Amino acid sequence: MCSIKKFRPLPSERYTIIAQQRPSVFNPDLNSVTVRNLLHSKRSRLLELRDTRSECPCGSCSSCLSGHQYSTMCHVPFGGLPFQATPGIKLKLLHEADVRVCKVVHSRNVVRKLLGTKFLPKWENHHLFFTDTEILSRSSTGFMEEPIPYSQIEEIHCLPIRASSQKICIRIVIPSGSVVLRVSNTYVRDQWLHSLFWKRTMLRHQKLLSQTERCDVLLKELKSLVDLALSTPLQGESIFETPLNIISSLMKKDQKQLPLSSRETVISIVAPLLERASPSDEICEFLCWHCKESPGSYVIVKVLPSIVQRILKHSVDFGKHPKRRLLVQAYIEALYFQSDGVEGVQDFVRSVHGPSSLCPHPRLMPNLVSTSLAAVYSLFEEKKRSQEENLNNELYDTLSWESQYQCFLTVFQTIALFEDWRPGLAELLQPIPFHPDALECRKFTKNFQPVIEEICKDSRCEVHITLLGIRDGKDGWFQIYCPESIACDDGGDLWSLILKRLLGCCCRRKRFIHILNKHLESCMLRALREDETCQKALSTIVEMDMVENPDTKLEIIATLQSTPSGRKQYAALCQREKHLREFQRKEGPRKLVLPPKSTDSDLHQLLSSGPFGNLEWLSLAFTKVTSVSAEHLIKLPSLRYLNLWSTQFDDSGVMLISEHLYKLEVLNLCETKVTDKGLITLANLKNLQKLNLNSTSLSSQTFQHLKTKLPALEECDIRYTDAW
Repeated sequence: MCSIKKFRPLPSERYTIIAQQRPSVFNPDLNSVTVRNLLHSKRSRLLELRDTRSECPCGSCSSCLSGHQYSTMCHVPFGGLPFQATPGIKLKLLHEADVRVCKVVHSRNVVRKLLGTKFLPKWENHHLFFTDTEILSRSSTGFMEEPIPYSQIEEIHCLPIRASSQKICIRIVIPSGSVVLRVSNTYVRDQWLHSLFWKRTMLRHQKLLSQTERCDVLLKELKSLVDLALSTPLQGESIFETPLNIISSLMKKDQKQLPLSSRETVISIVAPLLERASPSDEICEFLCWHCKESPGSYVIVKVLPSIVQRILKHSVDFGKHPKRRLLVQAYIEALYFQSDGVEGVQDFVRSVHGPSSLCPHPRLMPNLVSTSLAAVYSLFEEKKRSQEENLNNELYDTLSWESQYQCFLTVFQTIALFEDWRPGLAELLQPIPFHPDALECRKFTKNFQPVIEEICKDSRCEVHITLLGIRDGKDGWFQIYCPESIACDDGGDLWSLILKRLLGCCCRRKRFIHILNKHLESCMLRALREDETCQKALSTIVEMDMVENPDTKLEIIATLQSTPSGRKQYAALCQREKHLREFQRKEGPRKLVLPPKSTDSDLHQLLSSGPFGNLEWLSLAFTKVTSVSAEHLIKLPSLRYLNLWSTQFDDSGVMLISEHLYKLEVLNLCETKVTDKGLITLANLKNLQKLNLNSTSLSSQTFQHLKTKLPALEECDIRYTDAW
């Protein structure tokens, strides 16, 4: 048609003959004028394209991008990337879609002419599904009566966009002909092209990797597979999971026969995918085996850290994925057995925390702790099982076995150094999750002492209070390191340090003194050795009248008077008791109101001025009094009404009041800083009748708990709280 120099109208009979000879191009029902106009428009269009050969209406095919001569169709073979999408665009992988389909069965040269015309056979609407091996339709009728296997797709063509129709079509070439898909816009076209290429390429890689026996071919195909997953604009969970599933099926083979250099190359190739998706069980087993067989490998230091970090950051439940936990354990052991030893493990823990003071990943520390706990427990459990079965347990007597649990103790020691991780670590360690045999192992408990020391040194109450048992009758770290315990190998120095911290803590002090009664022998022994902390503890027990047996009380007094420092403690105790008796004498006012802007020192000075044994009604509303004054308030024996409206009282003051002022009937905490942590202890005040919690951080759960625990409660103001 391009050779036509001049267009002259033909008789209508001639147009009819041409239409009859070329039924694939013309519709015989068209009149002569329509056919003549059609020929004229086709010739003009082809002449225009001949003059602008480098310009393609598609503008996106490989021929256009490379500047090649334009043909009547944008043609891209299916051997490489089919289409260059818009830079930066993100596409969703298609699994199913509605599309208009047209199928033509004919020879290849006729197809090219047919697709260059304006007329095609009728279109059918189909809902297509992209499976792992083929394209199939929901209806399985018409053009899509038979599925299209990916292995039969030879080429894909992006048809040019005509200015007159603005229709976007994709042509899929198969041995039996062509399937043309009409899509709505260029974005959907890109989705189709990249999704088809992705599905077909994944199938090809799966077949090649399952059949190849040559190591060089294996590495080449793995590299190609990973590069495609990293470079494709497609987005979705399956983009990284599908290649990893293919690699996992490959790992099911006996890949342990690969030489060390090839194993390291395989891990290095697969690592970018594992940094973006979690490894499968097969991949975890392969990496674990490599860590145990080659702990000095360079991939342990250079490649695996990012993979292990991702597992720690994103794993929710190791119970569902135990292989990932084993991989983390094997990696830590490999780090420990390298030349750096302890420093290598410490550097890894520091790297996962990050340089900032707060770790941005909330799951990381609990996962790291649970992994280390499971490793230590399994080591002692295996040793116990071996001893019960009377097997040769020489392995457990060697330095190697001790090093296995020592590397995980290094993890605990490093975690305890971070201030933001310490509360979570202390909470996880409070129930004492170690194997009973571990607590009887002197070397284990000695190496674990630095962790307990860091928790004890923390001034935050919620941290060091975890050294006590999680409930009554359950031993905590305070009992584990008691001088009469097997774990104590320092004469009770650590125990005394814990005792000093807990005595200075205002939270649960009375409860702690009850616990201390069980360790009077240890406490008196340390007091005889002039341990001032234990002497102070004995003085507190006598002062709070916690000893029921008079003989035991006399024994405590004798212990205090046997040393110079103890005599000073006992003299101070006698002075405090004398002052307390004077303070609680049944005299003084029954009602007292402090003026606004009064401070803790003002309250202390006032209460020190005379007896207040009859004081029943005290108002500190709108003053600057803080929880420090709680130590003075608990000495008022007859107090029944306490107004703390708009003061600086917080949870620590409320906890102390709840342990001592059992006669309270009315308590006003409106507009104070108390939270659920302190409010829940109000359940000890069984005589409480009126409670004002207006404008506090009360939750509905705590409110329901208080209602069930306070039988005498008649009125409770909870306005402007979450429980309102």
